[in-house]
Amino acid sequence: MKKFFSASLYIFLIIPVAIGQHPSIDKKFFFTDQTILPVTIVTSMNKILGYSNPQKVNLYPSRFTYLLPDSTTISQQVQIEIRGHYRRENCYMPPLRIIFTKKDSASSPLSSLKKLKLVNSCVQNSLYNQYVLMEFLSYKIFNLLTEKSFRVRLTDVTYIDSSAKKKPFKNYAFFIEDVKEMAKRNKCREYTAGRPKAEMTDRRQMTLVALFEYMIGNTDWSVTGKHNVKTIISRKDSIGKPYAVPYDFDYSGLVNTPYAIPDPQLEIKSVTERVYRGFPRTMEELNESLAVFNKQKDSIFSLINNFELLTEKNKKYMINYIDEFYSLIKDPRDVKYTFINGARTQ
Repeated sequence: MKKFFSASLYIFLIIPVAIGQHPSIDKKFFFTDQTILPVTIVTSMNKILGYSNPQKVNLYPSRFTYLLPDSTTISQQVQIEIRGHYRRENCYMPPLRIIFTKKDSASSPLSSLKKLKLVNSCVQNSLYNQYVLMEFLSYKIFNLLTEKSFRVRLTDVTYIDSSAKKKPFKNYAFFIEDVKEMAKRNKCREYTAGRPKAEMTDRRQMTLVALFEYMIGNTDWSVTGKHNVKTIISRKDSIGKPYAVPYDFDYSGLVNTPYAIPDPQLEIKSVTERVYRGFPRTMEELNESLAVFNKQKDSIFSLINNFELLTEKNKKYMINYIDEFYSLIKDPRDVKYTFINGARTQ
């Protein structure tokens, strides 16, 4: 059952809260804090839910209310941008981008966040809420493998229609760290000089990415196509290679959403069937990267098993799916067959 807000609480949430006494939000702490962030967004739900034109960018004035750990609230005007491709056109709730910086809110504690992607539940029900949580965990798993990864922050969002024509609704969502902040944290900057091929990127990081994508059963990515992969490069090393950093895992077998359909060219029937899309590596290179996975195995399983919001059924599914990967990498013959003989050549 979804909880709906009373009229008195609705009025409270749309009234601006004094923010001058609160310091700016620490961007690093915002994404390292493990608590669930209670958020309320007041906006024109008719415009948000009815928008499907991927060629046009519209910004919608909205109010964003954030509950602080001391139970006080920060509330300010923000702008919402609708983003995404498939989910924008096919989901009840499209993915959003929250823009916190405005001329009249430069002193707001939230302005330090600048703008952040918000991944929502495609459909407003408990099943799709679980898919959001499973994708959230996919990011957290990759965080365990490398610092060159996008951090995420889980939120419990209440959406309120500013016209009061639609009933409020709640779902889980998560913010994704901005690419510039992720790069800065790794002493890098975003790489914007063209479209690098996968083999032009840092070899060790690319091996880790390809193995991770295989582990979670994700084939929906391309370095050259800049599809669900960002590239960053060292600020100091002028001749260094860019690093590939993946994102957007809802098409993976680990999450296994109903709308995830594999590319026909891959000749697989389901996204749960793994296909290795990395290029050949030596056994020495593979063993070096696989050692990272083996080192974090217990932490990965613990992350999933201790995540209370996930159903026991989905915990078991995720554990079993990942354990298939760990069973494979135990045997050097399987490693050679899958990641060397089965590697792509172009």
